[in-house]
Amino acid sequence: MDTDRLHVLTGGPGSGKTTLIEALARAGVATSPEVGRAVIREQLTIGGQALPWADREGFAEAMVGREVAAHQAALASGAVTVLDRGVPDVVGFLRVCRLPVPSPIDVAARTCRYNPRIFIAPFWAEIFTGDAERKQTPEEAEATFAVMVETYRDYGYDLVELPRLPVADRVRFVRESIAAA
Repeated sequence: MDTDRLHVLTGGPGSGKTTLIEALARAGVATSPEVGRAVIREQLTIGGQALPWADREGFAEAMVGREVAAHQAALASGAVTVLDRGVPDVVGFLRVCRLPVPSPIDVAARTCRYNPRIFIAPFWAEIFTGDAERKQTPEEAEATFAVMVETYRDYGYDLVELPRLPVADRVRFVRESIAAA
């Protein structure tokens, strides 16, 4: 399937996903950045409220639109692409917040498919840090990891846990896994 070349990297916040995506891009792998951070930056710039700590439903709606767009752009590119999160992450976000998943978001998660093997970065206390866009505690980050495992499995994906190794080793692991797929 054409969607088999779309590889998702998910997990809880602070688990090294963005660092890994940036390293994969430097290594020549086509990547797609995390849309949640883009939504947060945009909302902070315009004084908007669609933020995970202000309007969670609004944030989820903004995220799903961008996740669908990232999925479509990766498909249109024709390249093997590693995406920093995918549409099911929006479902996971809502589940972490104990909010209902609106039907359009569920439909998007069922429709926008990826390679059946999803890379998941486990919670890693030694590298976890917060920043202006990541306000979760370590406990929330660990809980998010568990919810993402459950969410991606609920949507029929198999999970490949990233090893807790230096970035260069993680890059090698992802590239070798993609090549073997």
